Amino acid sequence: MANSSLPPQSDLNNRLDSSSNNGTEMEQLKTSRLDRRLSIAKTSLNLGRRWAGNSFSSLFLSKEEKALRNQAFMKEQAAYLADELGKLKGSVVKIGQMLALYGEHFLHPEITAALYRLNDSTASLAWPVVEQAIRSQLGDRINDLDISTSPIGTASLAQVHRATIKATGQQVVLKVQYPGVADAIDSDLSLFKHLLKVTNAVPQTKALDEWFNEISDLLKVEVNYKAEAKTTMRFHERLTDDERYAVPEVIEAYSTDRVLCLSFEEGVPVTHADLKALPQQRRDKLGQAAIDIMLNEIFVWGEMQTDPNFGNYLIRSEPADKPDGKDVLVLLDFGAMRQFDDDLLTIARGLMLAGFNYDKQQMIQAMRGYPFFDAMSAEVKSNMADVFLLATEPFRSPKLQQTTVSDLVDAEGYYHWADSNLHKRLMETSGNAMQSREFSLPPKEFMFISRKFIGAYTFLTVLNARTNTFDTINQFVPLDQREGR
Repeated sequence: MANSSLPPQSDLNNRLDSSSNNGTEMEQLKTSRLDRRLSIAKTSLNLGRRWAGNSFSSLFLSKEEKALRNQAFMKEQAAYLADELGKLKGSVVKIGQMLALYGEHFLHPEITAALYRLNDSTASLAWPVVEQAIRSQLGDRINDLDISTSPIGTASLAQVHRATIKATGQQVVLKVQYPGVADAIDSDLSLFKHLLKVTNAVPQTKALDEWFNEISDLLKVEVNYKAEAKTTMRFHERLTDDERYAVPEVIEAYSTDRVLCLSFEEGVPVTHADLKALPQQRRDKLGQAAIDIMLNEIFVWGEMQTDPNFGNYLIRSEPADKPDGKDVLVLLDFGAMRQFDDDLLTIARGLMLAGFNYDKQQMIQAMRGYPFFDAMSAEVKSNMADVFLLATEPFRSPKLQQTTVSDLVDAEGYYHWADSNLHKRLMETSGNAMQSREFSLPPKEFMFISRKFIGAYTFLTVLNARTNTFDTINQFVPLDQREGR
């Protein structure tokens, strides 16, 4: 459940916590095919010229000097590419962000790092353009609302404005899709593939084509606000009786294909300094809630929110001086959803069970039946089993006497996330496992699950939480299957 294309811990934290914008504002969004084609063509041309200039100026350098120069040049070009993509917003930015998930399989490390830092919140769209977009969707109903002209959040496909329903005084938020981005998805995908081709950034392979098809499907789901509204309502119903969570209410009267109206939910970001002052027991409960929601999505409901961006979560807390104070995890976004079939879920449960038992042979057995794993040699499959054993370390039975975990699990069976350094160890282990030439691009489903796990692991580390293996595994693995009791 890990991959070697993951960014350094600090970069992941920065990327995940991208809910605020930098104060810049765009008067218009380039949404026509011609405008976007010209922008990407200009970027391609400039990159090509720079590559040619760098190659010529490096002719008389030594091998060592040329390597250093090329590395610095690549870093500079990667930053330029990310900046230019960020100006377009829309699906181009999303494509760049998701391409980073596969970075080490395709790209130079400098380009992967730049794409990971491709910030959703580079600029907001000017209010007159947003107001026109809302009016085109709501018509006269816009007059029912008192809408703040300043966004409280911006992203690549939409921005969010706070509002008040005048008749009732209810506080709501409007998620407003940027005009034209839904219609530009297919064109953007084609343009992005062309950009990669002319810059020789990645090899043009069947795997890349399949990946672009997957991204196309995901993006078309994400811009479908009616589907997002239904998903939000499903999660609201699922969690309505669980006081650990809050899911916004959908206000259907002001929701359309391109505008989503939700109840405003109070809370602070996961990285807020005040949360560090919460008693350990309360942080542990928040951490357990984060793990439980992820495992329910994957193993119970079969549908997962694939974007672990910290901006998609808030925490609502009572004062830190209350040992038994109530803390609530607020779930904000249900656009980037991915459904999983029963075969994949069965394999994933088997991997979790093998991890609980810390049994490598059981882990290899659990991998059977999935084409990606079945095609591996015994050596590569063994290496992947090691990756999964490490990825499931927090769910390992605390009764097993394993020296690799003993320092991280206390006498009460709690795993200490902040001390684990698990993210770095996973990167190193997965990187070694994927060095084989026969290793191919992992299935997209596993990449999404990997992303979700790493997001949750980072959440728990930042929160400095502890979780209890038995409290978690009992909910998702049948008791009669557990061997490491």
